[in-house]
Amino acid sequence: MLSTIPRLARCLSSNLGGISNLTRAFASWPEPVIQVSAQDGNSIVLPTCGAPGDTLLIRQPERPFAATASLPNEVVTSLPGTSNRIAVVRPAFLPFDQQQQHLSEVIAPLGTSAVALAAHTQLAPQRLLVDEYTQSSSGSYVLSKAATELATYLQRRAVSVALVPDVTAAAAGQLADVPNSVAAATKLRSMQSTNRVLMVAPTAFGFNDQAAQDNSFMHQAERPQEHSSLTSQVCGEFSELHRQLTEVAGVEVQLFQHHIRHGTPDAVFPNNWFSTHAAGEGAGGVGERTLVLYPMKCSNRAAERRPEIIQVLLQQYPRLVDMTAHESQSKSYFEGTGVLVLDRVNGVAYVALSERADRALAEEWVSGMGYKDLVTFHSSDQRGKSVYHTNVMMAIGTDVAVVCAESVADDKEKQNLLVSRLAAILASFF
Repeated sequence: MLSTIPRLARCLSSNLGGISNLTRAFASWPEPVIQVSAQDGNSIVLPTCGAPGDTLLIRQPERPFAATASLPNEVVTSLPGTSNRIAVVRPAFLPFDQQQQHLSEVIAPLGTSAVALAAHTQLAPQRLLVDEYTQSSSGSYVLSKAATELATYLQRRAVSVALVPDVTAAAAGQLADVPNSVAAATKLRSMQSTNRVLMVAPTAFGFNDQAAQDNSFMHQAERPQEHSSLTSQVCGEFSELHRQLTEVAGVEVQLFQHHIRHGTPDAVFPNNWFSTHAAGEGAGGVGERTLVLYPMKCSNRAAERRPEIIQVLLQQYPRLVDMTAHESQSKSYFEGTGVLVLDRVNGVAYVALSERADRALAEEWVSGMGYKDLVTFHSSDQRGKSVYHTNVMMAIGTDVAVVCAESVADDKEKQNLLVSRLAAILASFF
């Protein structure tokens, strides 16, 4: 059974984290300030980064049930000031007889190019849409975009978004009390979670005999082959995951595929052979954008480190830390963020030691990356076998942490993990 850390009831659910840290598109642009433009709580000025003029985000007093070809003149004349664009927020699935919330109840400025957005707006029944109207040469406002989901609209306007339970509290909170989502959006701290991922579609997926040797969670299945029903089924499921991430959660995905000739049945798990790290991560320990390559226990997993993928990653992360020589030199292994669960804000690395997670390599990683601390422990399943990857039994998100404490048998290790270490993470959530 998974045990949530105390006070997690106040945290966001992890399935809301996909767009909690949407970053500005170009850091070289000036940092504009988002302001509330009226006292009625129904309009906010959004600076339009990289383009002339601002966008006025509004909620109409009378709820619209559709976008209109042009914005009614009585709406325009009632607004405080003028803007090149007017964006009308309306509920997507609210029953006709229920009252819509004031804009100030769902979104609040956090100062520089950032807003706090109510987390409940990411739940399907409570989603909000934006109809954007652009001022024409005649002065009227003509519909330019209809029914864009609010968080997606903000992302396209290069506005950082922090998903929070209470937008008013987030906007008014003291710096020491702001959650990670707010701190990341306002650039007070580095981000814990990302909105950009690399994925490898399971286009040649199948049972991996090599990995099954020490992975007690695997079950015998069809091996990679032509006309595989398993591969077809998995690709169908994966395509829906990709759609949910890109179209629903707004995550930017770099998508690759693999062929049976690559000999990589587990290529769908690329986080085991590489990781990427932003400058300033780990409480400032990471000095520049860094790509790390990891030593893999299984030869067909090491083959996943394809040169063409690495070259794409190096374009974005110029510093390379290559640990792969340990595969042949010391026969020791350290399988990426499978074995590393990272507190990227506070600079703490958590590692459940196993055949795929060598202690010496964990220490080498922490020292080389400039992280502040390393927490190691032993984790086992119900049959007493070592858990092969740390991320099977714990995870750290932007405003939530989860750990299967029952899998840590040693009382001292469990106490150190839960009380001394993860308690510090929780302190940074609020």
